[in-house]
Amino acid sequence: MISAADTLAEQVGVAGACRALRLPRSALYRDRVAKRVCPLPSPTTAPARRPPLALSELERRVVLDVLNSPRFANCAPAAIHAQLLDEGRYVASVRTMYRLLQGCAAVRERRDQLRHPEYAKPELLAVVPNQVWSWDITKLKGPVRGTCFHLYVILDIFSRYVVGWMVAEQETAELAERLIADTAAKECIQPGALTLHADRGSSMRSKPVATLLSDLGIAKSHSRPYVSDDNPYSEAQFKTMKYQAAFPARFGSLVDARAHCAAFFTWYNQQHRHSGIGMMTPETVHTGRAAEVRRQRQATLAEAYARTPARFKNRMPQPQKLPTAAWINPPPTEKKAA
Repeated sequence: MISAADTLAEQVGVAGACRALRLPRSALYRDRVAKRVCPLPSPTTAPARRPPLALSELERRVVLDVLNSPRFANCAPAAIHAQLLDEGRYVASVRTMYRLLQGCAAVRERRDQLRHPEYAKPELLAVVPNQVWSWDITKLKGPVRGTCFHLYVILDIFSRYVVGWMVAEQETAELAERLIADTAAKECIQPGALTLHADRGSSMRSKPVATLLSDLGIAKSHSRPYVSDDNPYSEAQFKTMKYQAAFPARFGSLVDARAHCAAFFTWYNQQHRHSGIGMMTPETVHTGRAAEVRRQRQATLAEAYARTPARFKNRMPQPQKLPTAAWINPPPTEKKAA
């Protein structure tokens, strides 16, 4: 009907055609609109504008080659950045390194993280090395199921420096007493200068250890029952050790365990850049050389800034701050200040 009306309208007009066919003109107009094809403009996508401060393709390749090199393949970008600064070399910021790794799908969380509640006590503060030590014992799996070796570790919480360690076939108060005495003598600990913190294991609360600490003038501190976060520094150090790629599932013998621990603690003290101490090594902080290393890092960053100030938004980059205090369970006022 509408098609006929459209044909007739060409001869007698729209009004005459609609009267002859008894068809509303609105119906004819709606049909024409429905048949009308409006060509859509072809979409034009503007080419992405390259940020003026972005790395060039050559610079990106240099940074990725550094990150993927065998030397740094198992290191975090922050540690790589700090180590290159110590060598007088700057290739990119830590954030840029993460951004490039994300573009290659090379950044992911490797394990599930548990969140524990915060607790208020005990509250221990260290502002210099050899003021508060934390110690603990962990098990290392032996050659067959059901066997293990015991690793004793004493850690300075301010510098994260492992001041003493020992691997033994058993856990006894006498061995712990000997390790504490030898470590205190090696570090020249004076009476009344040190607090030794531990959890509530049998060796930690034993009478021989308590008597030794009293004789040496060392204050003792213990975690609350079933609260692992009261001894965070030792727990974190054990986690760093056991999540290393080179950590074996089992140790073939006591000699193997001691050899592995000797190599690990040498690396941990002398090469490992720790995020809690301004990406310094524990030995650097423990021996008082952190300020000197930070000045050298600042000089390297200043040279990089002088070459390309626009890349740093015309703001002088600063190395990470050095530690001023280390707390076990800081009070709420200290948490807010931090």
